[in-house]
Amino acid sequence: MRGSCCFGRAAVLAFVITLPACLGFASSASQHHRSRTDKDLSRIGHRQIARGLNLFRQDEPELGKEYSVAYEQSTKVLHDPAVSDYLERLEQALVRNSDADLPITLRVIDSQQVTALTLLGGHQYVSLGLLLRMESEGELAAMLARGIAHTALHSATRELTMEQLAEVANIPVIFVGSSVPPSGTAVPTVPLTLASFMREDERDADFFGVQYAYKAGYDPACFVRALQSAWADEESSQVSTAKAFRPLPPLAERIDAVEKEIRELMPARAGSVVTTPEFEAFREHLRTLKPVIVPQSSGNEHGPVLAGKSPSRP
Repeated sequence: MRGSCCFGRAAVLAFVITLPACLGFASSASQHHRSRTDKDLSRIGHRQIARGLNLFRQDEPELGKEYSVAYEQSTKVLHDPAVSDYLERLEQALVRNSDADLPITLRVIDSQQVTALTLLGGHQYVSLGLLLRMESEGELAAMLARGIAHTALHSATRELTMEQLAEVANIPVIFVGSSVPPSGTAVPTVPLTLASFMREDERDADFFGVQYAYKAGYDPACFVRALQSAWADEESSQVSTAKAFRPLPPLAERIDAVEKEIRELMPARAGSVVTTPEFEAFREHLRTLKPVIVPQSSGNEHGPVLAGKSPSRP
């Protein structure tokens, strides 16, 4: 699927010499190296937060279209105007208060699974099961803001870059996810040296996502509650998995980091939105729908809420 935009082995070998540095320091804005601009909420929309090596940035819009088409061929998408209209209004309010430099396309997966997925090129998916789990508009805004942050960070194309370099360098891959591989022939794997990079991507999505939700007017405490709700199942399933093998940071660490960011960067203010009558009407409408359980692609099997990944690894 990567076709002509994919670098050949000879071309990529030029980057292999610097691979350890790329894997160790290519994260957009490591929590240990946050710049002043990264912390300046007044600069949202006028800053470049995506940094590090990215071999696929120029081709991301076209790649995103290809991946989204492939993903939707194996996934049931919900077509409901009331759901789409509400989510579009909420999504665009968040986009206007973000650093995203690509248009965002949001679709709902008709599934009871608790899933969110951000593909290349701003293609964002959330499941009906995740929508039903959110208790307020602020929590829903938090989940959408994380996806927007992944697009602003260009997480998917940067992770594809790291995977490409790891493949050329013949770095061993290991199984990640639950303590036993999922059923079927497609077993998700990731180079061990990339697991830390992927965890940093998730921390970055938390760091910038809560900023976008706050800038759009939502109570940042909703972001913490959304993390606790969306990742509760994943955390329990990962108890037996060593930390170094996880593509997601431990939930407790993520919550501590977000709460620290809120204390330091987001002063309390009157009128912060927790929920709205529109959300309550939206939620009641959701309850009238009957989601189906559909098989998810292998790229979404290592967590209830996935980072900016491709739906499969061609």
